[in-house]
Amino acid sequence: MNSVKRKRLNRVVEVKAEYPNKQVGIVPEIEDFRYDKNEAKPSTSAKRIPASSSVREVKRESSPFDISKAELNSVQRKRLNRVLEVKEEYPNKQVSIVPDIEDFRYDKFEAKASTSTKRVLSSSSRNSSPARLEKTIRVSSAVKVKVGAPENWEAVLGGIKSMRLSGEAPVDTMGCEKAGSLLPPKEKRFAVLISTMMSSQTKDEVTHAAVERFSENGLLDPDAIVRTDVATLANLIKPVGFYQRKAQFIKEASKICLERFGGDIPDSLADLLALKGVGPKMAHLVMSIAWKNTQGICVDTHVHRISNRLGWVFREGTKQKTTTPEQTRMSLEKWLPKDEWEPINPLLVGFGQTICTPLRPKCDRCGINSICPSAFKESSSPIPKQKKRGLGRT
Repeated sequence: MNSVKRKRLNRVVEVKAEYPNKQVGIVPEIEDFRYDKNEAKPSTSAKRIPASSSVREVKRESSPFDISKAELNSVQRKRLNRVLEVKEEYPNKQVSIVPDIEDFRYDKFEAKASTSTKRVLSSSSRNSSPARLEKTIRVSSAVKVKVGAPENWEAVLGGIKSMRLSGEAPVDTMGCEKAGSLLPPKEKRFAVLISTMMSSQTKDEVTHAAVERFSENGLLDPDAIVRTDVATLANLIKPVGFYQRKAQFIKEASKICLERFGGDIPDSLADLLALKGVGPKMAHLVMSIAWKNTQGICVDTHVHRISNRLGWVFREGTKQKTTTPEQTRMSLEKWLPKDEWEPINPLLVGFGQTICTPLRPKCDRCGINSICPSAFKESSSPIPKQKKRGLGRT
C-alpha cells in the first residue's frame, strides 16, 4: 500500500471513530483492479474463499454481471481470483467484475432463422445479464404464384379449332392414330405402338411411310419382328430419326409383348414406360389411341411450343415459361378440362404444322393474332443467308 492509500485509510479510521454510525468506505482506484503477478503469494490458491463458507461473507447484492465460475475462461478466472484477494484484504470495499467485451458477442449459431422477422439474443442472455445484443434477421422466402386458367383460353381454343376444320395438316392423314386402321383391334394396337416409337423427332410423313413398309413386309406383328434381324428392321424404317436404335428398341418391345402380354401391348402407363424407347409423350398417346384411356395430355414439340407462345403454361410456382414437354404437360393438366386432353394433341400438332410453325410462323394468316400474346413477335421473312453474308461489305 502506498502513502496515498495509507493516508486515505487512516482518515477513514478517524472518521469511523468520531462518527461510529456513519457509513465510510474507500473509493477504489483503477490500480486496484490491475493484477500484478509479482505480488501474488505462493499460498494464494490456499487463501481463496471456499465455496461452502466464505462465499456468504463475500456475497453481495446481485450484480448485472454475475456469472458462474464454471463458464469463465482462464482470463476471467484470474480476474475473479484477484477480486477475491482484494475482498479478503479489504472486506468493506465494494468490488465487482468489469464486464468483458466477449459478454456482448453475438453467437450466430444460436440464431434460428424463420420466414418472418425474428429477434435473436446473444449468447450472454444465458447468464441472466441485462446487457443483450439484439439483431434483426430478415429471411426471404420464395413466393409461389398460383397459376390458373388463362382468361381467354376458350376463345383461343375455339379459334384454333375453326382454323383446323380443313384437315389439311399431315397429322390428319398420317398421324400415329392412322396406323393399322384396317387391322383388327389387337393388331391395330400393336401398329399404333410401333408407329409411336418411330415418330420421335421424325415428321409424320416419314413415320407413315416407314409403317407402310413394315406392313408390306408383314412386320406389323410382334412374332414376325422378333424373327427378323435388327439390320433388316433398320433398313426398312430408314430414314426415320435414329433408325438403328429404334430398330433395336422395336425388336425388344416386340419380344416383351409376346412373352408378357400374349402378343398384345401393355395396357398401363407404367408398363409402357418400362419399354425402352418409350417416353411419357408416347405412353400417353398409346393409352389414348390404342386403349381409349386418356390418363394425361400427350405433349410433343408442337404442343410444347404453341402452349408457351399462347401463355398457357408456366413452370411450377412461377410466371416463367416451361422448358420441357413434361413441364408443359403438368401445367396444362392443372386447368385444361379433361375432355380436351385427347383432342388437344392432334389439334395443336396440325396447327403447328400449318400456321404456328417453329420458324417464321404465319401470324398474318392466323385467326387469333389479335389475342395471341406472341403474334408478330417472330420474324416472318428472315434475310437470306447470302444477303446476311454481304451485309457491311462495300
